[in-house]
Amino acid sequence: MSKVLAFVGATVGGAVGWWLGAMIGIMTAFLLSIVGTALGVYLGARVARAYLS
Repeated sequence: MSKVLAFVGATVGGAVGWWLGAMIGIMTAFLLSIVGTALGVYLGARVARAYLS
């Protein structure tokens, strides 16, 4: 279940990062998508650890 939450976090984080970065430009969207994906994986795994273990 922790991998599922990490995947969901990565998807949501990447989408939010892309959406925010697209207001500036394509390269900014790409970079913020990477940051959002990493943050989403971290938060998803942290939520899974806190509530499922």
